[in-house]
Amino acid sequence: MSENAQILSEMNDRSREVFRRVVEGYLGSGDPVGSRTLSREMTEKVSAATIRNVMQDLEFLGLLEAPHISAGRIPTQQGLRMFVDGLLEAQLGDDDRERIEASVGASEDDVTAMMDRVGSALSGITQGASLVLAPKREAPIKHIEFVSLAADRALVVLVFADGHVENRVFVPPPGQTPSSMREAANLLNAMIDGKTIPDLRDLMGAEVAARRQEIDTLAHDLIEKGLAAWENEGERSERLIVRGRAHLLDDGAEPDELERIRTLFDDLERKRDIAEFLSLTEDGEGVRIFIGSENKLFSLSGSSLVVSPYMNADRKVVGAVGVIGPTRLNYGRIVPIVDYTAQLVGRMLSGPGNRG
Repeated sequence: MSENAQILSEMNDRSREVFRRVVEGYLGSGDPVGSRTLSREMTEKVSAATIRNVMQDLEFLGLLEAPHISAGRIPTQQGLRMFVDGLLEAQLGDDDRERIEASVGASEDDVTAMMDRVGSALSGITQGASLVLAPKREAPIKHIEFVSLAADRALVVLVFADGHVENRVFVPPPGQTPSSMREAANLLNAMIDGKTIPDLRDLMGAEVAARRQEIDTLAHDLIEKGLAAWENEGERSERLIVRGRAHLLDDGAEPDELERIRTLFDDLERKRDIAEFLSLTEDGEGVRIFIGSENKLFSLSGSSLVVSPYMNADRKVVGAVGVIGPTRLNYGRIVPIVDYTAQLVGRMLSGPGNRG
């Protein structure tokens, strides 16, 4: 059980109602909610003083805070998270459902046009910024580029043979630099020739296997003579240790032979990294809500992202739709809108008449 779930389970009915009404009041107006207001709304007849005591307890638990002295309370980020996870009552209204269905249209529509309409509709319905990640293409590629965004984030730019351009963000293997990414792109562009990403991944896998076989063949004699031994054989950190020294390919054999093995090792590592680049994908299921500083995707304080992936006919995640807005989003309305849109887009993309 998470810490928030435990706190919620230990709260009595009065504390739970005070907490829920403060959050709902704040989400509705953006203003702090005071004890006098709550005393008029509570199911149970209680004084403003009693409610103030409850609010102080909730503040001590880190769920509420007072933005100003003598003001009412608003939920903290932790409080919003607990409300969303444990108390949110989400329902999809008929008007919202009809507008979403109208935006998706017929299954034979062009996917790009449909996703444009979905983005516009989500933004209009929710009065927030929409996020639409279109399904990934597996069409022939004309050009590929890797761009380093940060130590733990990179962008791949794919130019397809039909002129379509697609950007994908991924987490690169550890230790990659902008120059190593340029080298990877150069190698792939030299062999692209109208291949798809799966084609390139399979080709690189075969290259990795071939390089490993060459290294094994060349190193066989050294190992047979007791001049060398494998360390961590078959793993990414494998090394060929010569004469017991903890250095890759130290002295102890013919210089030309060692240089050839060293070159093959470098090539093997480079192609392993490229194969990993091509294999990196993101996965997920269900509606996810990122609140405030939890939102690493945009690194904006005071913002929330509600996002839901959608799947194709094979139940594979191929894209996502979402809404970005202030932390005081109307989650009870936004969550079912995003969830229903994702389900609908998934069904449309799985339709037999759809054109990718």
